[in-house]
Amino acid sequence: MQNKKEYILQNSTAPAKFILLGLSDDPNLQSALFSTFLALYIITLVGNLLIILLTLADPALHTPMYFFLRNLSFLEICYTSVNVPKMLANLLSGNKSISFIGCAVQTYFVFFLGGSECFLLATMAYDRYVAICKPLHYHVLMSQNVCTTLAVVCWLSGFLMSFGHTSRVFTVSYCGSNVINHFFCDIPPLLKLACGDTSRVEIGLFVGAMIFGTLPFILILMSYTGIITTILKISSSEGRRKTFSTCSSHLIVVTLFYGSACITYLKPNSTYSPNTGKYLSLFYTVIGPILNPLIYSLRNKEVKRAFKRIWNRKPFG
Repeated sequence: MQNKKEYILQNSTAPAKFILLGLSDDPNLQSALFSTFLALYIITLVGNLLIILLTLADPALHTPMYFFLRNLSFLEICYTSVNVPKMLANLLSGNKSISFIGCAVQTYFVFFLGGSECFLLATMAYDRYVAICKPLHYHVLMSQNVCTTLAVVCWLSGFLMSFGHTSRVFTVSYCGSNVINHFFCDIPPLLKLACGDTSRVEIGLFVGAMIFGTLPFILILMSYTGIITTILKISSSEGRRKTFSTCSSHLIVVTLFYGSACITYLKPNSTYSPNTGKYLSLFYTVIGPILNPLIYSLRNKEVKRAFKRIWNRKPFG
């Protein structure tokens, strides 16, 4: 007679579809959630698109800093578009199902874009480091070719990370329930549905997250260590304040993104709390993309001046 473990593994198949529970199963909240997230999605698209158009239209913003900001805004548009439209469709129709392939594709793009953002934030920190610590060599170290290469590396890194993560998760055996307690196909709740021992998969995912998540964070820390050291050498307090203000927006974005993502993924799957995971995920998949253009526009004088020039229809220059 087969033991229980062998029976489960032999009778497990990939489910045809998963059911996404979403943020709430209360039918009275569905319309309110739909209206809220539709408004947030529209604001996210408009805000990030506005950043892209402003930095393209104004020659004064054709610098490495704003080149990477355009990449970040485009990434945020893609990032929020991976999850929110599907969530809105589920809320509107009441059909919370997603196909197995659709779930795999959603997971892939979440981690592709999330990994790319990790490296893009590190690249933006490096840009600020060169601008503040090596200003005389800035145009050489951050030439157009260098910036393009760095951007390609950021996107390629996310592609490689996501390919490894997604292939590990969707090649395991699934059995029993196909209900995912989340609003998108995230890895921790998916592993809760897997059959047998997933410890090796968890270890592989953890190592991958450490490499592709921690490495950019270390680069950010190194960049800001150099920046702070240089700022402390500035004699006037006003000079220190103005210099540091060029980094403040980036620091806020890094804190929001890494804070929620690290709490969600850099911990054992056994300690994963579905409800906590859902709400933390909102920060880097929904709230972050809407806050980034606000943070960069409200705290950046150059962006505000560019917006005023367009609003007043004055020529650039």
